[in-house]
Amino acid sequence: MVVTDFFAGEIATELLKTLFTISRKSYPCKSSAESLMASVNELMPIIQEIKYSGVELPFNRQFQLDALSRTLTEGLELSRKVSASNRWNVYKNLQLSRKMEKMEKKISTFINGPLQAHILADVHHMRFETTERFDKLEWSAKRLEERIGNLKIGLGDGGRGGGGGWMEEAVKRVEEERKWDGSFEHNFNLGLGIQEGKKKVKEMVFAREIFNVVGICGIGGSGKTTLANEICRDDQVRRHFENRILFLTVSQSPNVEQLRAKICGFVTGADGMGGVGNDLVPNRDFQFEWRIGAPTLIVLDDVWSLKVLEQLIFKVAGCKTLVVSRFKFPTVFNATYNVELLRGDEAISLFCHSAFGKTSIPPAADSNLVKQIVDECKGLPLALKVIGASLRDQPEICWASAKKRLSRGEPISESHESKVLDRMAISTQFLSKKVRECFIDLGSFPEDKKIPLDVLINVWVEMHDLDDEEAFAILVELSDKNLLTLVRDARAGDRYSSYYEIGVMQHDVLRDLAIHLSSREDVNERKRLLMPRRGEQLPREWERNADRPFSAQIVSIHTGEMKEMDWFRMDFPKAEVLVLNFSANEFFLPPFIDDMPKLRALVMINYSTSNATIGNFSVFSNLANLKSLWLEKVSLARLSEVTVPLKKLRKMSLILCKIYNSLDESVIDSSHKFPCLSELTIDHCEDLIQLPSSISRMQSLKSLSITNCHNLEKLPPYLGNLKSLQILRLSACPTLKMLPPCTSDLASLKFLDISQCVNLKALPEGIGKLSRLEKIDMRECLLMKLPYSVASLESLRVVICDEDVSWLWKDWKKVNLDVQVAEKSFNLDWLDDC
Repeated sequence: MVVTDFFAGEIATELLKTLFTISRKSYPCKSSAESLMASVNELMPIIQEIKYSGVELPFNRQFQLDALSRTLTEGLELSRKVSASNRWNVYKNLQLSRKMEKMEKKISTFINGPLQAHILADVHHMRFETTERFDKLEWSAKRLEERIGNLKIGLGDGGRGGGGGWMEEAVKRVEEERKWDGSFEHNFNLGLGIQEGKKKVKEMVFAREIFNVVGICGIGGSGKTTLANEICRDDQVRRHFENRILFLTVSQSPNVEQLRAKICGFVTGADGMGGVGNDLVPNRDFQFEWRIGAPTLIVLDDVWSLKVLEQLIFKVAGCKTLVVSRFKFPTVFNATYNVELLRGDEAISLFCHSAFGKTSIPPAADSNLVKQIVDECKGLPLALKVIGASLRDQPEICWASAKKRLSRGEPISESHESKVLDRMAISTQFLSKKVRECFIDLGSFPEDKKIPLDVLINVWVEMHDLDDEEAFAILVELSDKNLLTLVRDARAGDRYSSYYEIGVMQHDVLRDLAIHLSSREDVNERKRLLMPRRGEQLPREWERNADRPFSAQIVSIHTGEMKEMDWFRMDFPKAEVLVLNFSANEFFLPPFIDDMPKLRALVMINYSTSNATIGNFSVFSNLANLKSLWLEKVSLARLSEVTVPLKKLRKMSLILCKIYNSLDESVIDSSHKFPCLSELTIDHCEDLIQLPSSISRMQSLKSLSITNCHNLEKLPPYLGNLKSLQILRLSACPTLKMLPPCTSDLASLKFLDISQCVNLKALPEGIGKLSRLEKIDMRECLLMKLPYSVASLESLRVVICDEDVSWLWKDWKKVNLDVQVAEKSFNLDWLDDC
């Protein structure tokens, strides 16, 4: 129920009371008051029905209800003036009487006009709902496509813009959750122990030259990273270090040179001058090279190796390092704080928040059973959150079963981390089979790295025969169960995100759990063949068993540079998804791709600082069933080696790639090579100057996303030939000066994103021909005027723009158009992900 519905009812009730008082006295306005009272009485049953129905109204009807609410408010203020007026003041009473007459006519007009239309709409809606119930088992492809389309462009199911529907709601829930358990002082008074820990760590960090390196240590899932984040957010800490705080995640498979470069740039201030390259890191003793004035705090999270840690400690005057690790490094640490697990009421509060949405045990719950389960979690915060969320809304028999399974485990301690995983595994047993399988798939991605949402959705769709909407629903369920975290890209604002701007993170303990669950069978029989950590070569266990076929449907590899001779032959007759994670300047594609006849999704992500040259592109010619391709930070110079059309390819994403001339029509005919492509994404490809004309011949293309391509100057002159195109994203292409006139021929276009195209001066004159256009995002566009044809955009519901441009749209006074003024954002935190 919308808040307006409630206030409309309250205002109408108060107005009736005041009108009744006026009608009982001999005011000059008595007759008008009686007529107005009759009109409001007609409205009251309808307002009350809306108020208590709990049904969210469509935008246009909510808009009219908002207008009615404002009218009733004006009527209430007017009637109060009448009631307070001196009856002998004839002139004033005459003015009030006329205003009362106008108010009565205004409300009567609503009753006899829009209200009647609403009644007819309700009759039609009831007939539609009846038909819909019969057809529910036969979802039409068009309806599903529209819902996914709305999700992608940030329009909710309810017809309102700017939110992204329930996917956006899930992200907001996560952000609220983070606020709840991310600030110790303001939530459920958790923790004298934790407060004491925060106090102790601050004392260690503030100590002058005594403690240059401070450690926060504890078992996985005990809240080490949460405590470190809270230290970084602390006002006293920020003042002490003058906001010079750098937070880096190291992980088990770190790129040490890249981390050293970031630290060096931050300490010296070079990060504010266009970034830091590895060549800027001197190989001399920092202690004697630099002296800096401002104190600096470097936080290194998730450190596993002493050898790595020693390379990341910069002995610079004023520079303090806070290290977060499961292990103690006494030769490096000057002081160590051991994170304490939660005690008694603290543990119950955290568990109850996840299980019941409260900070204490509800009266209806079995108090003893809840306490027994909490006790079995042994004070481990992550276990309390995950197991609590898994039991939410479950019947009591499931709670009893969970308690029995938990009680079979051994005490949680640093020497029993496998038992932690066994305890955590119980939380997955209450998931449906498909949701559980999707959770286990998360082990296919590197630790401490943001998983692009599109990659994950594509993997699930291909692996589990889901449609996009089912995959999104599973993602939200896993988020609600605290088994993953949805994170918004720091480049996106709070109100305007589409799902392209959302990623997935997973706690390393939960990733370990996913790998643990996927590794129970013999290596040749596993459904997922995964490399848990980055290795210089493939696991020897794989090589020893390579004489027999592998049954894996998902194969995930994480290595450094790989040459042709580094691979050995493997047979994957059932493989449907291949994930290649690597850090290298050169990477030869595995020859065994030839032995993956069922491969439907290929993901290649390079985590090096420079683009990798890819060898053996010719294997693509054998991927007859490939549907989804994601290439990140690689060179496409040899793309022309793909000689056979990929007829089943539906989605292709090129992220941070070197394009060279690989897409030029003289090199490759994209429409011939990818004849059935429906989604093409090109992001942060800085050498892309113009899109090839062959893209205009991709008749199946529904989504074209060209973003952050800073040198893109020109779009194809026949872009309007893409009659199926629904989404056109051209965000952050600053050298793009115009949209081709044929843009107005995109008959199916629903979403146009030209945000941050700062040199784009005008929309096409014929834009009004886009009869299906629902949303335009034009943040940070310096448009001075709008074409007259925008008045013909009959389906347009949402425009996102800067305040200066918003008045251009508001001047058109288009009904049901939501003009959203974007907030300025200068956050550069997203650079850490590059």
